[in-house]
Amino acid sequence: MVDQAADKEWPKLEPIRTGLRGRCPRCGEGRLFQGFLKLADGCDQCGLSYDFADPADGPAFFVICFGCVPAVTFALMLEIWTSASLLTQLLVTGPMLIATCVLPLRPLKGWLVCSQFFFKAGEGRISRPWSPYGAGGPQVQPPKRRW
Repeated sequence: MVDQAADKEWPKLEPIRTGLRGRCPRCGEGRLFQGFLKLADGCDQCGLSYDFADPADGPAFFVICFGCVPAVTFALMLEIWTSASLLTQLLVTGPMLIATCVLPLRPLKGWLVCSQFFFKAGEGRISRPWSPYGAGGPQVQPPKRRW
């Protein structure tokens, strides 16, 4: 099945749809995750190996920026405005922090992995020596002084 799967023409699936559902980026059917955040070794339906996937700290970065900052700001404002007790803080902001910081990690990681497959992302390689101003270096004339 794996040999036939490599030769088969697969439809282009949107990374947002397959990633948020935790499905294989190639066939859209197999599972992407083995646990909550651990990627499976490969797709159980089409045989795609997930060795290409490396979302690194991307999901955590997005969650920190768009989930943690507003949630912590809310917790601080709740304390400033109401002088809430510790129990109130735990009961109100605890679930809010879990909902905004932990729950989005899996869909975001799935989206990033599926985007890597869709856009054929890989390590950057420089094929020739790099020069910031082209091959000959900077061609800038010094400014003329007006005295």
